[in-house]
Amino acid sequence: MNLPNKITVSRIVLIPLFLIVMLVPFDWGDIYVLGVYLPVTHLAGALIFIIAATTDWIDGYYARKLDLVTNMGKFLDPLADKLLVSAALIVLVELGYAASWMVIVIISREFAVTGLRLLLAGEGEVVAANMLGKIKTWTQIIAISALLLHNILFEMFSLPFANIALWVALIFTIWSGWDYFAKNSHVFKNSK
Repeated sequence: MNLPNKITVSRIVLIPLFLIVMLVPFDWGDIYVLGVYLPVTHLAGALIFIIAATTDWIDGYYARKLDLVTNMGKFLDPLADKLLVSAALIVLVELGYAASWMVIVIISREFAVTGLRLLLAGEGEVVAANMLGKIKTWTQIIAISALLLHNILFEMFSLPFANIALWVALIFTIWSGWDYFAKNSHVFKNSK
């Protein structure tokens, strides 16, 4: 397994740690930051999530720089993104910070695209994420990070940035899913 793929696997390994910190009832108290009380567990969970999400950029950078782009990486990288984002979104629903219907739409798109990827793989095609898919992933990461941090940077301005960011992520999620299916519709035409 090459370095970029090891970095991708580390993203997957951080998911259980994130879940434990966010969902096991530890009481590490609160921290007061920029006019907002933030549970220390939420701060720790947000930092774990942000570190894990950052590995998405790092593994891609090294894969391109060291010419280590592989079919395994093309498959594993978006899968790791989907697992991390889905876990975080489900936690946010559990905590009451995200609307369940929005999370259902986002996760449903992820399952649908994964299914399409499997169909394409069955025909010998491995499709790497395109720019719209990458924008979708980063809008999701920004929205999740802002929600995990209780909108802390924007609360002093009474700006609901975290909620706006989740709407933007939802729009890009739907748009990129539509684009992915439109560009790969040939798999349905050629299927038996």
